[in-house]
Amino acid sequence: MRPATVVRRPRHAVSERPFIVIWEATRACPLACLHCRAEAQTARHPGELDGAGARRVMDGAAEFGRPGPLFVITGGDPFQRPDLTELVAYGTSLGLRVAVSPSGTPTLTRAGLLAVRDAGAVALSLSLDGSTPERHDAFRGVPGVYDRTLEGWRAARELGLKMQVNTTVTRDSLEDLADVAALVKREGAMLWSGFVLVPTGRGEQLAQLTPAEAEDVLHFLYDCGSVMAAKTTEGHHFRRVALQRTVLAARGERPRLGPLHARLTARATELGLFGGERRTVRRPPMDVSSGRGFVFVSHTGEVHPSGFLPVSAGNVKDRPLTEIYRESELFAQLRDPALLRGKCGACEYKAVCGGSRSRAYGFTRDVLAADPYCAYEPGSFPYQDDVRALAESTRRRPPTVT
Repeated sequence: MRPATVVRRPRHAVSERPFIVIWEATRACPLACLHCRAEAQTARHPGELDGAGARRVMDGAAEFGRPGPLFVITGGDPFQRPDLTELVAYGTSLGLRVAVSPSGTPTLTRAGLLAVRDAGAVALSLSLDGSTPERHDAFRGVPGVYDRTLEGWRAARELGLKMQVNTTVTRDSLEDLADVAALVKREGAMLWSGFVLVPTGRGEQLAQLTPAEAEDVLHFLYDCGSVMAAKTTEGHHFRRVALQRTVLAARGERPRLGPLHARLTARATELGLFGGERRTVRRPPMDVSSGRGFVFVSHTGEVHPSGFLPVSAGNVKDRPLTEIYRESELFAQLRDPALLRGKCGACEYKAVCGGSRSRAYGFTRDVLAADPYCAYEPGSFPYQDDVRALAESTRRRPPTVT
C-alpha cells in the first residue's frame, strides 16, 4: 500500500482554474467581531451586487470548467440576503458545489439551514473563537452568539450538511486553543480550521503573534490532525510543517518546540483530546494560496486573491472572472514563487508554501514580501534530501482525500 499523501495538490493547473471561489454576498451583519476583515455594518451596502450580478459571479465560476470549483457564499452574514436560497439553487444548477458560511446571528435557524440544504448546499462553515460563551461572545461583540452557533452546528449535522468549524488564532486565544479543539472533537465536524490572524480590517487592532508562537500553533494543529481533521487558513507554512513532521516521524524523532506548544499539549492531554481512536490517515493540507487556486469576489464585485488581501485585480462588472483570474498581473505574480522576496524568496519550501501573501501585505504593503509570522530559517532543517524526496513523491501521486 502506498504511503498517504502529505500535501495535496489540485487536479487541475491553478493557473487555469481555482480550487475554490469565495463570494462575499454582503457585508451586512449584526455582530461586531474584533477581527472582521470586512468591518461589517448592520445595513446592506447600496453598491452590493444584486441578484443578476450574483448570478454573473456564479456563471464566471462555472466557466472555469467541470468539475467546478467549490463556491463558498460568505459575508458579513449571507442570511441577510433574502435571495440566498435562490442563489444556492442557481449555483447548484450550474454544477457548482455550494457551501454557505453564516454568522451566529438570529438568522441562523434550523429552517434557514434546511432551506439552503434543500436548495443544494453541501457544506456549512461556522466560527468558534472561544471554548465558553464568555470567550466567544466577547470576541464576536454580541451576547448569545455562542449558544446560537452550537445550536446551528448541531442542526446542520442533523440535516446532513458537512461542517467546517473556523477558529481565529490571536494572542488572546492562544491558551484556549486546546479547549476549543476538545469542543470541536466532542461536537463533531468534518474539519477544524485555525485561522492565523491577518492584520486587515478590524484585525489590525488585535495583538499579533510572534513567529515562535505561530510555529507552536501550527505544530499543535498538526498534532490534532492525528485525532480529527485539521487545517489552517492563512497558515501556509503548515504545509512545510507537515513535510518536516513526516520526515521526523519516519526517523523516530520529534521537533524541538517552544513553551506554548508544551502548554497546549499538556492541556489537550488533560482534556483527553489525544485519547481514544486515532485517524488511520491524516487529512493532508491542500497546496493553494492567494491567487494560486484561490479567488475572492467582494460584495461589490471586486476580485481579490484572498478576502484578507485587499488589492483588486479587476471587477466582474467589467471583465469576466475567468479572465481576471488567468490574466491579471497581480494573480500572475502570486503564482510565481521565483518573485518572492526576503526570507520567503530564499526558502527551499517557497514552491509548496510561499508564506501568507495576505499577511505580508498587511505588514509591509508588499504582496511579495516575507511572511512575518514564519519562524523557519531557510536551509536549517537537517534532512533536506528526505524532504525533497517526499515532496517529489507527493507531486507525482494523485490526490488522496479523507
